[in-house]
Amino acid sequence: MPTPDMVAAHASAVIAPGATIGILGGGQLGRMLALAAANMGYRCHIFAPEADPPAADVSARVTRADYTDREALARFAAEIDVATFEFENVDTAAVRYLSTLVPVRPGARSLEVAQDRLAEKQFVEALGGRPAPFRTVASQEELVEAVTALGLPAILKTRRMGYDGKGQVRLNTPADVDTALAAIGHQPAVLEGFVTFAHEFSILLARGVDGRVCLWPVPENRHVAGVLATSTVPAPPMVRAQAEAAGTLAASVAEALGHVGVLALEFFACEDGPRFNEMAPRVHNSGHWTIEGARASQFENHIRAVCGLPLGAPDLTAPAIRMQNLLGEEVHDWARLLADPAAHLHLYGKATVQPGRKMGHVTWLDLA
Repeated sequence: MPTPDMVAAHASAVIAPGATIGILGGGQLGRMLALAAANMGYRCHIFAPEADPPAADVSARVTRADYTDREALARFAAEIDVATFEFENVDTAAVRYLSTLVPVRPGARSLEVAQDRLAEKQFVEALGGRPAPFRTVASQEELVEAVTALGLPAILKTRRMGYDGKGQVRLNTPADVDTALAAIGHQPAVLEGFVTFAHEFSILLARGVDGRVCLWPVPENRHVAGVLATSTVPAPPMVRAQAEAAGTLAASVAEALGHVGVLALEFFACEDGPRFNEMAPRVHNSGHWTIEGARASQFENHIRAVCGLPLGAPDLTAPAIRMQNLLGEEVHDWARLLADPAAHLHLYGKATVQPGRKMGHVTWLDLA
């Protein structure tokens, strides 16, 4: 087993092509990371508990085990040169343990902040960001107090394990206050007040081991039932006018976390400037358009960052780009999409179709 000195020495070195990258998580983000890594001469080893993770189809090796299985993590570490993760609900204790054996980029600190909505909001607020007004809620009494302070409508969100509209409930009337905590399983929560906004957008950045940062052009995002439906570049003028301030905040967040890799921050474009919504310490759905739409995609630059390589250019390859998620039954539209010469289709290889489940995406480039 490597000693701490060996791990420290390894952490400062470039991970050259031919090495093996370990990825915690086996979903579509891991799949696209593995494809980008393969193009650069790396092998990927997936560690995930699922029986048939989408990333397994395109990876050199797969370990199927729980994230808390330290024996499995140790065997995994012995077969990789560096590790990363593809979603933010990985057990942070597992990441901390794994980082004693091999470099893990980004580190556990990014996960710890992103996994707790309260910690996330407080962290960003301390750096000068402006989240929607919020109150912490751990009981019915605190919920009533929070509603009194913030008013209705509002959204009650679990502090942990929520994404794509999960773990949250909207409160429109006083009657909703009586049932809201039961609807989220009486978990510790945050109540968010509503803000008036014109657009939703995200800042996508990559930060290297050397601290250098690159930012992609800002996409406007549209959601349906809490799930991203489309991302479009260029964003409307109002969003572009707020991109610099939002990007500066995102870079400050990455630096404060010591983050290495891709980081995404979501925002609301409001009349008085950008309002922070949430962050993801990983490659992000709103950056899928970069595969065809940027000189270096978010997946390529994440691999570059994790391996200590120079970051690629985020410049656009076309004047207008639109990415659409294929949710649920929309995946069956693959034949029509393949017949469209302007469409770039990506299917994730998921065997089970469920309403609202991300089954793939398609990107259109306007080359005119």
